[in-house]
Amino acid sequence: MKIPQIRSLACLIPKRSAATSSDNQVRIVEVGPRDGLQNEPKLLPAATKIELINQLSETGLQTIEATSFVSAKWVPQMGDNAEVLRGIRKVPGISYPVLTPNLKGFESALKAGAQEVAVFGAASNAFSLKNVNCTAAEAIERFKPVLKAAEQNGVRVRGYVSTVVGCPYEGAVAPSAVVKVVEALYQMGCYEISLGDTIGVGTPGTMRRMLDAVTKTVPAKNLAVHCHDTYGQALSNILVSLDYGIRVVDSSVSGLGGCPYAKGASGNAATEDVVYLLHGLGLNTGVSLDKLILVGRYICTELGRQSESKVNRAWKGPQPRNQ
Repeated sequence: MKIPQIRSLACLIPKRSAATSSDNQVRIVEVGPRDGLQNEPKLLPAATKIELINQLSETGLQTIEATSFVSAKWVPQMGDNAEVLRGIRKVPGISYPVLTPNLKGFESALKAGAQEVAVFGAASNAFSLKNVNCTAAEAIERFKPVLKAAEQNGVRVRGYVSTVVGCPYEGAVAPSAVVKVVEALYQMGCYEISLGDTIGVGTPGTMRRMLDAVTKTVPAKNLAVHCHDTYGQALSNILVSLDYGIRVVDSSVSGLGGCPYAKGASGNAATEDVVYLLHGLGLNTGVSLDKLILVGRYICTELGRQSESKVNRAWKGPQPRNQ
C-alpha cells in the first residue's frame, strides 16, 4: 500500500532571526461572545457579556467579535446586541466586529456604533436553503447592499463561508463550491474571508484539498480558518492552514458553543488550546495565555458549565476573581 506524501510542516518552526517577521505573527479572532454564546442554551444578561468582552480586551487579543445583529426571534442570545456593543469598553487597537446578515442588520449595527461587520455565506446549497431559505448564490446577492452601504460609511467587511468541507444535509462539499463563494465575497470587497468547518468533520486531508483550490483564487493573506472540534480535528486542521500561509485563526474562549448538528459534541476550537499550539510553534499571537485562562474560567462559571479547553482544564494557578 502506497503511503500518500504529506507536505512538511517544518517551515512552521521559525528561525530565531525571523522572530519579528510578519510570517511569524498569527492574529486570533475571538468569536466566543458571538458565535460561542449564540449556541449556548443559557441566556446571559448583557452585563455579563459586556464583562466578558472587557476581560478579553485585556488579554492581548486584537479582534473580538462582539455580537450579532439578527432577529431576537431566531437567535434569542443576541437580542441585546445594541446594548452590548454600546456598553463595552472599546480599547484602541482592538476591533469589535459584529455579524450583519442583511441591510437591516447593518443599519442597526451602524446606529449602535459598529466600525466593522461580517456577512455569512455557505458553500452548501442545502445548508443555505435550510438556514436562510435561499441558495448560496442568492445569499451572496443579498450581501451586495450591505457591502455597498459599508463602503459608503467607511466600515470594513469580513466574510464567512460555512460548510467548507462538509454539510449536515448533503455530506461532503466539493472544493469548487467553496471557491465560488470565496471568490464572490472577495470580489465584492470583503477584506478577509473566514473558511468555516461548521460541523467539524474536516481532517487534514480534506482541509488540504479545499485549501489547494481556494488559495489559487484568493491570497492566503486574505484568508482565515474557523475550525470546529466536533471530531477532535480542529488543531490539526489549523496546523494545516498555517502550512498554506494563513495567519488568521478564529477560535472561542474555552470552546464556547456546541455543535447543533451533533448533540453533546464540542463546537468551536478553544482559544486557550489554539494559543498554546501557536506559542509552542514559536509563533507570536500577542495573547497572554494566563489571562485568557482566567477569562475562560469566568465565563464558564457564569454559564455553569465546564471549559471545553484541554489547556484550561490542565492549567494550575489562581482562580478567577469574583465579579
